[in-house]
Amino acid sequence: MLKYFSADWVFPVNQSPIKNGVVVVTGKGEIKEVLSEEEAVNLDLQNINKYKGAIVPGFINTHCHLELSHMLGAIQIQTGLVEFVQSVIKSRQNDAEQITAAMKSADEQMFKNGIVAVGDISNQTASKEIKEVSKIYYHTFIEAIGFNPERADAVMEHARGIKLQFDPLPSSIVPHAPYTVSEKLFQLINEYAKAENSFLSVHNQETTDENSFFETKSGGFLKLYDFLNLNIDFFQPSGKTSLQTWLPCINQKTLLVHNTVTNKADVEFAKKTHADLYWCLCPEANLYIENKLPDVDLLMDEEVKITLGTDSLASNHQLNILSEMKTLQTQKHIGFEDLLQWATINGAEFLGMQKQLGTLEPGKIPGLNLINLSNDFVIENDEVQKII
Repeated sequence: MLKYFSADWVFPVNQSPIKNGVVVVTGKGEIKEVLSEEEAVNLDLQNINKYKGAIVPGFINTHCHLELSHMLGAIQIQTGLVEFVQSVIKSRQNDAEQITAAMKSADEQMFKNGIVAVGDISNQTASKEIKEVSKIYYHTFIEAIGFNPERADAVMEHARGIKLQFDPLPSSIVPHAPYTVSEKLFQLINEYAKAENSFLSVHNQETTDENSFFETKSGGFLKLYDFLNLNIDFFQPSGKTSLQTWLPCINQKTLLVHNTVTNKADVEFAKKTHADLYWCLCPEANLYIENKLPDVDLLMDEEVKITLGTDSLASNHQLNILSEMKTLQTQKHIGFEDLLQWATINGAEFLGMQKQLGTLEPGKIPGLNLINLSNDFVIENDEVQKII
């Protein structure tokens, strides 16, 4: 049985928005077709469900940490990344039942907020049971962390063990961040991803301290290594920014997350060095931790593929992609149609789900969200109504 949904605007994403458009959906949620108002009138369609607002595909959250959901409100805002990382390490352990309950609540929150797929960071298997029964599609990024090159083989072995436990759910072994992964470990991760035909995600240039460490072995990360009681005498600075130092170690499809202090030279280097990069923005988390947003205009001018993420409830007040879009529109004046592409089809492409999600096209099952837009396509609030 077919169902018909119409709104003031329908945004298929793969084509221009349709005023008073009609989305035809099967009982299983598959898109049958998208009609103009005139086409719907000519077909004399009955029982059309009409809404005020805009119908858009389900959102893709390419960066989340479900495991940290129990840390909502636990870390002070705007401490800077070094203090934030230390706080996460101190606070991430908790009662197992509380952690599970928080993850379940976060998963339900994302579904309610119209999120249909998530790229989720994991350091253990605690989230597996949630993901097995979730209404959301998850690809789990299992983080490998080991800055000492002598530990690289052991770290990979541990990560492979976690990945095996996640089977048969989709997963990848990925580097955490340049300041916690040695060059040897980067290479091992890339070799494994190539053998598995998999893709990667890595936290990139969240703070100026990250660049300072790689350029001159200075800055706030020295305090982090002291906190971790890690001897880094072996490390020699490259004289280059973080991104320009580690990116040549990998060549698989990769998501660069945050990019808060990435500059034009970094982007140009990345485009020349790596053929398949996506750039994830998590603006609410950036403001929470560093009170700074990436140079979004630069990324747009360079025509890189941008996606959106929420990061975790340790660094965000909610897990809502529309809220991330609203922040970028308000503070960076980004057009709604660009934001929507980042929040849907770009994320679906990165996760390898573009045949099922991301646009309102026949044969896909992307979900339908209803949101509130002004006449000139300004996001009025971050409330999402899931239609299907």
